[in-house]
Amino acid sequence: MSFVSIVSFVRFVITIIINPVAGGRRESVGARVDLARRVSAESGETADVVVTEARGHARALAHAARANGARVIVAWGGDGTVNEIAGELAFSDVPIGIVPAGSGNGLARELGLRAKPHAALRTALAGRPRPIDVGEISNRLFVNLAGVGLDAHIAACFNAAGNRLRGVGGYVLQTARSLVGYRPRQYRVIIGEQPTSVQALFIVIANGTQFGNGMLIAPGARVDDGALDVVVVEERSRAATICRVPWLLCRSIHKVPVWSSRRTEAVAIACDEAMVFHVDGEIVQGGTMLEARIHRHALRVMV
Repeated sequence: MSFVSIVSFVRFVITIIINPVAGGRRESVGARVDLARRVSAESGETADVVVTEARGHARALAHAARANGARVIVAWGGDGTVNEIAGELAFSDVPIGIVPAGSGNGLARELGLRAKPHAALRTALAGRPRPIDVGEISNRLFVNLAGVGLDAHIAACFNAAGNRLRGVGGYVLQTARSLVGYRPRQYRVIIGEQPTSVQALFIVIANGTQFGNGMLIAPGARVDDGALDVVVVEERSRAATICRVPWLLCRSIHKVPVWSSRRTEAVAIACDEAMVFHVDGEIVQGGTMLEARIHRHALRVMV
């Protein structure tokens, strides 16, 4: 056997990347690593199991794994971990597997992936690759949602180092706190040649349907239809906004009169102030103009 053949033989074809603090609580990393190796063996695979150490590390690990010839790269973590790895694998033939372990798990829920790690791992390793679309806003990729306004503000508070409340309860609490002092802004939403001026509580650019935890925001969105759903939620009074929070939690926000949605392949959002936006819950500082577009079937996900 030649040296090249030996290198190819020992090269890992599966890489499992684990975020040990996904969901805001540090579980036994050793237990996760052991489970990943055990399920890989059950599937007839030998996996390289690695653990992230900081934000951005998952993308670097995925880059190295792809360069080393990985056949499947698995993201064991939350929406942020999935975003990092998906951003590295987009426009390639290497699919991403997902073991949901975050606070929202928006894309995983959208794709009907199992919540229990053992079952999710088996799907990630032995499922079939499904092509889905990838959104892009200001040169940042996203697979579920991007947005500006209140939801970006809440995401910033939710991801802050001092926040210890996770899951749907933590999200609701951050929403309640933010509604006290958040100031809605005037935006210009430009789709084609039709600009619209609106005072919006938030604007969501949706590839998927939900924030996570079943909180529906874009019921008509599809992750593989080659389009983005641009959802605008206006604010006409703060009292009315507060009264409508339960509609979001009950998956009925699209039934309130301040909700509207338009489907498009590209959109621009302008504001007189620099905008903070999020991609899959991760905060980015933007400028006074944000441009977004869809990339049809740019990522493959194991389902």
